[in-house]
Amino acid sequence: MTPSPAGAAPHVLVVDDETVLAGMVANYLQRAGFRTSVANDGITAVERALADAPDVVVLDLGLPGLDGVEVCRQIRKRSDCYIIMLTARSEEAAMLSGLSAGADDYMTKPFSARELVARVQVLLRRPRADRVVDEPVREIGVLRLDPASRRVAVNGTDVELTRTEFDLLHVLAARPNTAFTRRQLVDAVWGGDWVGDEHLVDVHVGHLRRKLAEVADLPFVDTVRGVGYRMGPGQ
Repeated sequence: MTPSPAGAAPHVLVVDDETVLAGMVANYLQRAGFRTSVANDGITAVERALADAPDVVVLDLGLPGLDGVEVCRQIRKRSDCYIIMLTARSEEAAMLSGLSAGADDYMTKPFSARELVARVQVLLRRPRADRVVDEPVREIGVLRLDPASRRVAVNGTDVELTRTEFDLLHVLAARPNTAFTRRQLVDAVWGGDWVGDEHLVDVHVGHLRRKLAEVADLPFVDTVRGVGYRMGPGQ
């Protein structure tokens, strides 16, 4: 799907069944310079996301029609837009499912509208998946990572990763003998001005490991106790 053209204000789709809250969030984003649209149920959210090609979707988990996880999954099949999940503090399991379905970030309710704007701005500073990348293909054991096509294969079998999972693997694979802290991975993938719980990295690494293990149960990403993560031998 085509993002907003160069020079146009980025488009943010706000999805929440609390109409007053959705309107307030949209208004705050507008004051920050974004174009916005609003959906109040899951089915409408999918339709608008696929028809209007927003740059970012701010997506509540608790929606009528389709829940936020299913909305995220359906959007991700057709769109590479950024997705920020909004969750209640009691919805940790659903939040993890949302990240697994392809969300890039999450915030818990109640949240600061100013922080939400900052999160949107940070995501939009990340390079898009369709950027031209002049980097060599990296082969680590039976794993092959192609930065240009953003494809990952294990023993010749393609592994479907979300953008964030690919970006994490790309950072680790670029320096396979380096142990990265969570903060270093946050800075490399989300950006140095990202604020939030750095354990978000653990969630995405967990999903990355699971997807790679479905093809070959090998140590592709090692935990470095007391530090963070390092690329494993993959063989």
